[in-house]
Amino acid sequence: MSEQIKTVKDLPGVGATIAKKLEEAGYVTLWAIAVSRAEEISARAGIPVTTAEKIIVAARKALGIRFKTAKEVKMERLSVRKITTGSKNLDDLLGGGIETKTITEFFGEYGTGKTQICHQLSVNVQLPPERGGLKGKAVYIDTEGTFRWERIEAMARGLGLDPDEVMENILYQRAYNSDHQMAIVDELFTLVPKENVKLVIIDSVTSHFRAEYPGRENLAVRQQKLNKHLHQLVRLAEAYNIAVVVTNQVMARPDVFYGDPTQAVGGHVLAHTPGVRVQLRKAKGNRRIAKIVDAPHLPEGEAVFVIVDEGIRDPEE
Repeated sequence: MSEQIKTVKDLPGVGATIAKKLEEAGYVTLWAIAVSRAEEISARAGIPVTTAEKIIVAARKALGIRFKTAKEVKMERLSVRKITTGSKNLDDLLGGGIETKTITEFFGEYGTGKTQICHQLSVNVQLPPERGGLKGKAVYIDTEGTFRWERIEAMARGLGLDPDEVMENILYQRAYNSDHQMAIVDELFTLVPKENVKLVIIDSVTSHFRAEYPGRENLAVRQQKLNKHLHQLVRLAEAYNIAVVVTNQVMARPDVFYGDPTQAVGGHVLAHTPGVRVQLRKAKGNRRIAKIVDAPHLPEGEAVFVIVDEGIRDPEE
């Protein structure tokens, strides 16, 4: 990063008035500007598109966004941090835990443990790094009313943490429709750096889109809007080096006769966006099986974990 340019106010062409408009629109860091579109900044901050374009170019230059060697990419990847799931088996499957700068998607049928994992991660992110956390807060966006404070309390106790303190560090909001869901994520570009948020959860990411745009005639509109939302989340994860976890439902595929007849909702749009896709399925009793379906840097594999009163753990052999 350029030594002289460290904040939005330092960018050439950004006076006090424009800086204030950018800040009020949620563009509080150079990264938030650098990964945005000029039209989007123009509309949200109320500045001309040409001005927004110049500011974006200046922000990218200041951050050193350019062609890089593979070696430089490797060094940047070393800044990625991990959050433990509570299960060593599952952590190992994920290459050490849930990654920052990435969207991780858990999909599966009802009762496979998607929401339980989300609850556990919102507690675990608060742990110090030596215990597998990032000493940060979690944002929990609930689209289906599945959040339960009782589980947070039990999981906090299971880790020897003060339940009230843990709950203070989880910022919860119920999303009532897809527009509201996207507006909440917009807000996060301001909230994340201010509140030391290290994890954003959306449980589930597709339910409102699926309910509001039913049938094949609405498919194109739904996929376009969902695509925009997912890219919002990608930008958020990369701009602030945080982890984003989404859950997803599955739907039956009547055309499949062999193998698994279910697939994640969202089609190709969702399949091409998250960095890591994990399918969950039930096994005997409280056991669940996680399977890596898609991750460019991880081998395909499976892991067994259990859901107990204290949260997500490894099975006792």
